[in-house]
Amino acid sequence: MLNILGKRYLFFAFSLLLIVPGLVIIAINGLPLSIDFRGGSIVEIEMIKDKAPTSDQIILLYNDMGITDSQIQISQTQTGVIFVIRSSTLDQDKYSQVISNLKKEFDPNLVERRFDTVSPAISQSVTNRAAMAVGIATLAVTLYITFAFRGIPHAFRYGICAILGLVHDILIVISLGAIGCKFFGWQMDSLYLTALLTVIGFSTQDSIVVFDRIRENSPVLRNIPFEKMVNHSIVQSLQRSINTQLMTVDYLLLALALFGGITLREMSVVLIVGLLSGTYSSIFIAAPILVVWENKEWKTWFRKNKPSQA
Repeated sequence: MLNILGKRYLFFAFSLLLIVPGLVIIAINGLPLSIDFRGGSIVEIEMIKDKAPTSDQIILLYNDMGITDSQIQISQTQTGVIFVIRSSTLDQDKYSQVISNLKKEFDPNLVERRFDTVSPAISQSVTNRAAMAVGIATLAVTLYITFAFRGIPHAFRYGICAILGLVHDILIVISLGAIGCKFFGWQMDSLYLTALLTVIGFSTQDSIVVFDRIRENSPVLRNIPFEKMVNHSIVQSLQRSINTQLMTVDYLLLALALFGGITLREMSVVLIVGLLSGTYSSIFIAAPILVVWENKEWKTWFRKNKPSQA
């Protein structure tokens, strides 16, 4: 039998390696929030490849108009180049001036695909409601698991461990967003929030599946150590969790990331990584934390080994 729990601290260390770089980037540069959360305007245009400018040229054009915080994402189609330009709030006159200057300087046949503006008040409301949704979901999951597992000892631990696995997945997704912002020009927008909330749901589902198998095995395998019983339960649910994840979700999301266009690509990548993290955390994070809690292993983390007596 696979001894998954015997390597639990290696899995904890691996997760830290994935999470810490993104948190360092956030500590240095802050959260890469889009206009959905901080207010501003987004302009999406398409130009012919031969006449398309560089991102630096567009930023310079914005700077000449007194707009110094523009950020640009670029993707290519078979016939043209799509620019997604985010900046502080543009009124209709400013937007018309931007389009006019782009047509004059680069491509007279420029195609206007989208122009959206979000006020700071609306963005603040979105942020507050998102935080409220995550908080309510966390509380509901804890109460549900505690109630559903009330027939076994320390039922509340299962709810807390599921939430810790959930926090792990949230940190993975946030870290990915920070890294994507740093190297690929991503921003955390409403689609990113949608992906994050979806990850939260899948993460909780996977953890409940693993914990439910532990609950079923608890009375049957009560004569073996808790760690071995949990490891046996994880191995039993391992194939089901991986197959369900790969066959029903990730292949579809991979196709969406490759062929869905620039608007959906970021969300698709976040979902792929987040859902993989949800499966990973339910097996390699949440259940091992349950064993650490049961064994109270933190009491020996900083204790020096005493020399054996002859």
